[in-house]
Order: sequence, then C-alpha cells, then structure tokens
Amino acid sequence: MNKENNPIVSVVMGSDSDLPVMEEAVSVLKEFGIPHELLLTSAHRSPERTATFAEGAAGRGIKIIIAGAGMAAHLAGVIASLTQLPVLGVPIDSSPLSGMDALLSTVQMPGGIPVATMAIGKAGAKNAALMAIRILALEDGDLRSSLDAYIKNLADGVKERNKTLEERK
Repeated sequence: MNKENNPIVSVVMGSDSDLPVMEEAVSVLKEFGIPHELLLTSAHRSPERTATFAEGAAGRGIKIIIAGAGMAAHLAGVIASLTQLPVLGVPIDSSPLSGMDALLSTVQMPGGIPVATMAIGKAGAKNAALMAIRILALEDGDLRSSLDAYIKNLADGVKERNKTLEERK
C-alpha cells in the first residue's frame, strides 16, 4: 500500500493494467490535497486480500473507497458487501466490450449493497474522485471552498473558450 499522510480515501484496482485509468482519480485527489492510498487487489485472484482490505479500511481511517475494475468488475461490489463505507465504482474499458460488461457488473448491485457507479474509463475515475471530495466537503468548510473554486474555474474555462469561439466568427 502506498500511504500518504494517514489516507482517508482508498483508490483500489483489480489489475495493474487499470492504473492508467485510476491515475485520473489519484491526480484529482492530489490536486485537492486529499490524503489517499493506491493499491491493487482482486475480487477473483486475491479474495482474502480483498476481504482483509475491505473489513479493515474504516479502522485505518479510510472514509471513502474508489474501486476500479474491468471485465467482470466485481471488485466494487465485493468491497461494498464487506464494509459500510461509501464505495464508488469505476468501470474500466479493458475488454472487447469496451467497458460495457464492467459497467453492468458494477451498476447491477442487489438491494442492500450500494455502489455508486461512475462512467466508464478515465472520466469515471476523475468523477469518482470529485464525488469523494463532494462527500468529504460536507463536513470540511476549507475543502468546500476549494471545490467551489474548482467549479468556478470550470465555468470560467467554458466562458473563455466561448469568447475564443466568438472571435473566430
């Protein structure tokens, strides 16, 4: 596990081939200064490791888990079944089905085992980190201010790109 200053968000993935996608989540967490960890565990290849991680996460101070997996994509659901922490699932587009299999595996959870499912791929990983930040900002005014500034910056960027577009007319 890669621990940074008592992590509160855990970013987990089912395979090291998922790293290029999940780095999007890590990048956003770093931008906001959120202590996090990044680790690899598989619902299928290392079920005991996955169970130990999920069952112990809250006790280690983790508040939110972002879980990315491709193909059968059971990682988020297995983790959600073993913890009461919020689990944000990121379907990875690593199969011949372009991530649709992972999306359906992540989103189709039985009642009682909630997984908040993001979009497929890098946009989903980025949004998972932003959703984690929104959740954390409910109880952290400084983080809420940083999130407000981030959102304003997004809007300002659209305004600037529109200005450039209008100048091309």
